[in-house]
Amino acid sequence: MNYLSYSTQTTVKIILLFFLIVLPLNAQTEQDTTSNVQPVDSLFVMQKSPSGALWRSAVIPGWGQIYNESYWKAPVFWGFLGYNISVWIRNNDDYHKWRNKISDNKYNDDFSADDLATAQKYRDFYHEQRDQFAVWIALTYILNLVDAYVDAHMFDFDVTPDPYTSAPMLNLRVKF
Repeated sequence: MNYLSYSTQTTVKIILLFFLIVLPLNAQTEQDTTSNVQPVDSLFVMQKSPSGALWRSAVIPGWGQIYNESYWKAPVFWGFLGYNISVWIRNNDDYHKWRNKISDNKYNDDFSADDLATAQKYRDFYHEQRDQFAVWIALTYILNLVDAYVDAHMFDFDVTPDPYTSAPMLNLRVKF
């Protein structure tokens, strides 16, 4: 049974959201004003700009990977984009070929109903394939952008092994 009205439930939800989201954010923004000056050793300056890598990859796919010194990734993206674009062009050409065949022979007496159905089937197939590879091109391009951005953020991430255990070290810090 529900004892609260809809407006009361909504008000309670808004208050809960306020306490769960807004108050922790406000608590995180409070700073210690007694020590505003940090020592020079604790300042961190990124070597690679994530937005610079993103814009480079947006202009020329793979350029952001080269900027991030991940040289092997650029030819991988070029290969995927080149393959997807070449298949898209081939499917587009086949689609137009079958579309023109239908429009040229639609009123021709030598072009039977079975030939028309077959031509329409091929036209629809190549149309769907062309559209599918357009999606693959877009996904590859977006993955190129995301990879360049994340790789620039992770450029300064130290993955040297621990000298005592020879195991890679991973340090996580969680703030509440």
